[in-house]
Amino acid sequence: MDITQILEYTQRKKGVEETFPFNQDTLVLKVGGKMFMLIPLEKHPLNFSVKTKPEWSADLREHHPQITGAYHMNKTHWNSVIVAGLKEDLIKRLIDQSYQLVFDKLPKSVKENI
Repeated sequence: MDITQILEYTQRKKGVEETFPFNQDTLVLKVGGKMFMLIPLEKHPLNFSVKTKPEWSADLREHHPQITGAYHMNKTHWNSVIVAGLKEDLIKRLIDQSYQLVFDKLPKSVKENI
C-alpha cells in the first residue's frame, strides 16, 4: 500500500479527522478527538504508528521485522510499522484495530455523535 491508499482507507472510517498537532510533517489521524494513527510524511520508507492489543504487539514484533515499538509512545500499546514488505490485509488489520481500540474507549455521547 502507498500513502494514498492508506489515507483513502482511513478516510472511509466514521468520524476520522486529519490533523497536524505536532508539526507539518506528522499527520495525526483521530476519532472523537483521540489519535489512533500517526504518519510521518517526510520519512522514507513509508511508515506509520498505530495502537494494538499488547498480546498482538508481541506476536507482530516477533514475526515481522518491519514492526517495532513506536518511538516516543507507550511501546506496550503502540507500534511503528514500515509498510514495505507487509501484505495489504495486515496493514488494514493494524489500522482497523487501532481505530477500534480508540473508538471503544470514547465516551458514549461522543460515539453517538460519530
